[in-house]
Amino acid sequence: MIKPTAIVIGAGIVGLATARALAIRGYQVTVFERNERAIGASIRNFGMVWPIGQPTGPLFERAMLSRSIWKEICDEAGIWHDEVGSLHLAYQDDELQVLEEYAAVNSTLRDCAMLSPAQTLGKSDGVNPNGLKGALWSGTEMILEAREAISAVAKYLAEKHKVVFHWNTAISNIENSMAFSGNNTWQADEIFICSGAEFETLYPALFQSSGITKCKLQMMRIASQPQNWRIGPALCGSLSLIHYPGFQAANSLPDLKARYQQEYPEYLKWGIHVMAAQNHTGEITIGDSHEYGLTHDPFDRDFINQLILKYLATFATFKDTQVIQSWNGIYPKMTAGETELILKAEENVTIINGLGGNGMTLSFGLCEQHIASIFD
Repeated sequence: MIKPTAIVIGAGIVGLATARALAIRGYQVTVFERNERAIGASIRNFGMVWPIGQPTGPLFERAMLSRSIWKEICDEAGIWHDEVGSLHLAYQDDELQVLEEYAAVNSTLRDCAMLSPAQTLGKSDGVNPNGLKGALWSGTEMILEAREAISAVAKYLAEKHKVVFHWNTAISNIENSMAFSGNNTWQADEIFICSGAEFETLYPALFQSSGITKCKLQMMRIASQPQNWRIGPALCGSLSLIHYPGFQAANSLPDLKARYQQEYPEYLKWGIHVMAAQNHTGEITIGDSHEYGLTHDPFDRDFINQLILKYLATFATFKDTQVIQSWNGIYPKMTAGETELILKAEENVTIINGLGGNGMTLSFGLCEQHIASIFD
């Protein structure tokens, strides 16, 4: 029996999720990546699988499906992952009110609960106790080391599902179910373009009309903590409450945002909210910021990093606070509120794009659902 064939362009998280969904359905999948390994937004993030950021309903269910796929792959491939959950911390009454309203709406629908200050400090030694009023605990969040996990997933797909990877191979044109790179051509029954904002070089007119912009984020990494000290759950300051749509379930959220607009105008201007997640070596990733536009300054803004560090100190206390790395990443994001872009570019050619900052959380679920809807 001849297997159907598929080409996937891009070996970031969306490309890998698409390759997996096709391979488990019997497709012979070939993935093309223009670099020798994935180096884009898929490795320049917290490594968080973050269901709590999604509103209850289809997006939360998609996030949980993604989580289950991540868990399956990590267990089978021996990829480090930490099912530590998360803490959203409150130091003001209006922050606590938003968290309490969120928990009241969602406590029967997902694994979350309000904690007292004492209970919160029992969950994490990394929480700043000064002025702490309580926290929202969520048990659904999982941490990966994205820099290692993305390449490990590619290796897993190659070994278990016989996915073929062509690294250092930039696809410059697609026509009649054929992909071109220099003088080389490949043909397949289906082609999926999962290369982030780079699809503008293949279909510039579609890119311009798609409603996509690009988001630049800045992040940092703090040194490995001494004596294997761990922060436990991922830690979030309350600025995250106005960033993630899941918290729109709280009726008092607009009032909190209004206060932040008065007290933290620079933070809102640069899209800063602050979270911390620890990897297997003890290093802590912190960030981040959000700048939108089609062209970005390639250089980091130090004042943004300083704002992040200043706010971090309001809710977290680490044993070692030395910053050992800083970087930026750029990912495509829809501008009209859509959560993704799935677009037929031509017959048998599909673009999957525009997940914004939710790639680690939603890609496996989105691609599983989409491929299933077509081929199952």
